[in-house]
Amino acid sequence: KKPKQSGALMTMGPERTSSMTAPIMMLQGHGGEVLSFQFDPSGKNCASAGHDKDIFLWEVYGDCANYAVLKGHKAAVLQIQYSHDNEHLWSCSADKTVMLWDTETGKRVKKFAGHSSFVNTVCPSRQGDNMATSGSDDGMVFVWDPRQRGAAVSFTDEYQVTAVEFSDDGQTVFSGGLDNEIKVWDMKMADTADSDGLRDAWSGHTDTITGLKVSPDGTMLLSNAMDNSLRLWDTRPYVEGERCKTIMRGHSHSFEKNLLRCSWSSDMSKVAAGSSDRMVHIWDADEGKLLYKLPGHTASVNDVSFHPLEPIVGSCSSDKKIFLGEIKV
Repeated sequence: KKPKQSGALMTMGPERTSSMTAPIMMLQGHGGEVLSFQFDPSGKNCASAGHDKDIFLWEVYGDCANYAVLKGHKAAVLQIQYSHDNEHLWSCSADKTVMLWDTETGKRVKKFAGHSSFVNTVCPSRQGDNMATSGSDDGMVFVWDPRQRGAAVSFTDEYQVTAVEFSDDGQTVFSGGLDNEIKVWDMKMADTADSDGLRDAWSGHTDTITGLKVSPDGTMLLSNAMDNSLRLWDTRPYVEGERCKTIMRGHSHSFEKNLLRCSWSSDMSKVAAGSSDRMVHIWDADEGKLLYKLPGHTASVNDVSFHPLEPIVGSCSSDKKIFLGEIKV
């Protein structure tokens, strides 16, 4: 009797840490640079967007099928983010609009016009009503409520805004831009007669801020900037000592001046950032030391996203490709 062969191949190579078909999956289909990538909150699907104006929806498992393409933007899509309930996807574009999409049907639910220049960044609320904030080269930070016509709240900055994030409770909007500062905007103070809504400004970066990400528990803000540093800030109202807690280095920004984003792992143990050196950089969030430089891309890595449930990192690049790769636990 011949011994059974099944299972033998599974022991070859490094130990697997995820349910993906292979340790690394490559997703191809975009016709231009891919600028934004996100896993959905369920971890079953992901989305990507960029210069070709289209938003691609993909399956994470199996063959990573591209099951939908969302068309509607008339210029490069600069950022996409899933709503916290996974029912919608928000997008912003160089066509000066923000759009809201139904993730189930792939249909556009609403188009928001109001910015007068490129919309660089969009971020949905983290709980409660489905709202989003956006930032643009016109220096405006808007908050959009799909139930309202026009912007529900507006904040005016003097400089182009390249990154925005909502605080955990939705009462604060963080923005970053060309003046190297992180601005803290208060929703309650917005549009009142005696206030422009600006509660605070955090200095430290010495060049344009390209990405912001609030930690899963809402207490920290991660920032990526063209000064080739990644910084961790304490977002709580009263902080002892310095607000900037950690500075991480190792990644790079280049003359391309792409808006390189950053992200947190769901357990808050790791952070990652895009980098112009074609590598995916991952740091230990507590100690700030570089853990991984993952190769594969052949051009700038523009966005990185951690899978919500498994040790998988997704990255998108100017090489038009997306990689999903499992990392050690």
